[in-house]
Order: sequence, then structure tokens, then C-alpha cells
Amino acid sequence: MTEKHLSSQFDSELNNISARVMELGGLVESQIRQAVYALSQFSVEAASQVESIELRVNMMEVEIDHELSSIIARRQPTARDLRLLIAFSKATANLERMGDEATKMARMVKSIIESGAARSLPSSDLRVAADLASGLLRKALDAFARLDTKAAVAILKEDDLIDQEFDGFVRKLITYMMEDPRTISASLDLLFLAKAIERIGDHSKNVAELIIYLVKGKDVRHTTMDEIESALL
Repeated sequence: MTEKHLSSQFDSELNNISARVMELGGLVESQIRQAVYALSQFSVEAASQVESIELRVNMMEVEIDHELSSIIARRQPTARDLRLLIAFSKATANLERMGDEATKMARMVKSIIESGAARSLPSSDLRVAADLASGLLRKALDAFARLDTKAAVAILKEDDLIDQEFDGFVRKLITYMMEDPRTISASLDLLFLAKAIERIGDHSKNVAELIIYLVKGKDVRHTTMDEIESALL
């Protein structure tokens, strides 16, 4: 991922921080996989494992932030090196927030199981969106490691599919609640769970935008897809 510098020690520091960010990404990915499994199997055990991983994710975020601050203070990087370190910092923050969303999913699964309404609600519809979100993170991490801007654009487009799944699911839940008010409490848990899945997709999208920023030096947040594709020409 990184270019060679006059200082081999600086190269080593950049490679180390890159490896740490990828390690954090793998940890968060495992969290999300466990959360999806907890949802599909209504497993309290899997949900509890998601919550236990959260402690490690938070610790790694703090450690990476400390390393980044130290590198910036000592090396005073400029141009692309500075963009790289900023991208690492923002990617780390987005990964930690994905971990938070996975933990929310786990807690909602537990709440749904405890309510006794698990099998009577359309939770299977959520698994499609959850699998999409998990896959999107995997693609974002791979694209970030390779600095692949074409893959980044594909990720931005795929996030729209998760948004569509979320909108359709919300409409279905409203129907359930109108037809049977007894499902309202568990339906609201599912709604929050669906929102957590959508947010994981949003954070993967943020990581994809960082790739374009790093490679092209252009901030493409809050821009249209046409503008993003033009920035890559």
C-alpha cells in the first residue's frame, strides 16, 4: 500500500499502521459475521460473542490513534503521506463505528429472543441486507489495501442496494404492526436492527470514499456519482 521513502524506519511505521488497520477491519468483519449469524439462528451465544469482541475493537482504535498521533508528531508528513495517515485515522473511526453497529445488532437480537416473538416476524428479510453489508465491508477492506478506485466506485453503488432493502423492510414492518399491535415492541427492535445494518453499509461507503481521496487527493463526500466518476478520469 505504501511507497518507499528515504527513511526505511518511516516505511516500517507506515506498513505497521497499515497492517494494524487491516487487523482491526478483520476483527470488525468477524463481529458483523457473528451478528448476522445471531440474527439468522436467533443465537444468544453468538450475540454475546459480538459484545465481547467490542472491547477488543475499542482498544485497538485507541492504540491505532495513539500510533498515528506519534507518527504525525515525529515525521511531520506532507502531501500524500499526510493523506495516507489521515485516511488511516478516518478508516479506523469508521471501522470502530461499524463495530458499534454490530454490537447494537447483537443486543437487538437478544431483545427479540427475550420477547418470544422471534419466529413470527420477517427477520429473514433482514438477512439479505445483513449479508450485503458484511460483503460490502469485505470489499471495502480489500479495495483499501489495494488502493483500487474502481472497486471503490462499485462499493458506492452497491451501498444503494442496502438502502433499498432497508426502505422495503420498513414498509413491511409497518404492515405487521398495523395488522397485529402485539408485534409492535419486537418490530421496533427489528427496525433498530435494520438501521444498524444500513449504517454498516454507510461506513463501508465512507471507507470507499477515503480510497478516492487518498489516490486522487479529492474529497468526494456529498457529491453525485457522476461527479465521483469524473474525478477519476
